[in-house]
Amino acid sequence: MTTLATANPTQLTPARAALFTDQVVSLVIDAVESDNTRRAYERAIRDFMAWYLPQPGQTLNKATVNAYRAYLVDAGLSASSINQRLSAIRKMANEAADNDLLDQGQANGIARAKGLRQEGRRLGNWLTRDQAQALLNLPDDSTNKGRRDRAALALLVGCGLRRDEAARLDWRQVQQREGRWLIVDLVGKRGKVRSVPMPSWCKAALDDWGAAVGWQDGGLLAPDFGPVLHPVNKGDSIAVGESMTPQAIYYLVREYAALLGADIAPHDLRRTFAKLAQKGGAALEQIQLTLGHASIKTTERYLGIEQDLTTAPCDVLGLRLE
Repeated sequence: MTTLATANPTQLTPARAALFTDQVVSLVIDAVESDNTRRAYERAIRDFMAWYLPQPGQTLNKATVNAYRAYLVDAGLSASSINQRLSAIRKMANEAADNDLLDQGQANGIARAKGLRQEGRRLGNWLTRDQAQALLNLPDDSTNKGRRDRAALALLVGCGLRRDEAARLDWRQVQQREGRWLIVDLVGKRGKVRSVPMPSWCKAALDDWGAAVGWQDGGLLAPDFGPVLHPVNKGDSIAVGESMTPQAIYYLVREYAALLGADIAPHDLRRTFAKLAQKGGAALEQIQLTLGHASIKTTERYLGIEQDLTTAPCDVLGLRLE
């Protein structure tokens, strides 16, 4: 049986090498929950296998991983990118050991392979209030695509959603509580559930888009209606019942970022939400609750915080629809 420790060109034809790589990738992506992590790990492992398999007589161990790390450094990758790839390789080694494709001792050695030290902290990108306002006004709301795109941008900027959360959003999650509209039971990273308050201008953008796809407050006009964001084809017709993919939302944001002249991605709009809310005077713990950061449960227990649905972070962004 071909294993990670014995795989090399003398044993594997190109077709067998591709099949073996697919098997290894499947072991890893089936063991992680986040769609983003799956995509990143699959790309990292395929890149590693493309480098590893052609190495004559190579054995997968800590020394091999260290050699790959040096290769990535020479290629000019950032420390964060290299460390993410090494995390994927460690996960691959653990899963391979659990499935008898790698000796446990070798997997333990790979687990001890160190990443690169990161000095300082990346600042990231975000938009100013004026830029965010301009971004929201870029889509052409006379077309279905424009209405859909404006609703998507409103969810990312106005509610701080991740792109995969926006892609999975269902109309039935848009509900009223304590006199305001919000997204209920939103499942984020690691299965954490939260509710996200929605500013009135975001709700207006959803209503405008919803009218085009048959959704109204208090009921769905189509019985099987589900996803909020649908694909829109080149003829401007809506693929009702289908959901946009996270990657499609990424391209949507990049499209309007180019028109704005800004180098931003969907997560930068989530960061923009946090920055504008903070500058508007929103309490930090309320921003954390809205974003659903990993430490929020600990913060709630430590501070005794309860989410404020009357005055929410999204109320002080200072944005509107025109």
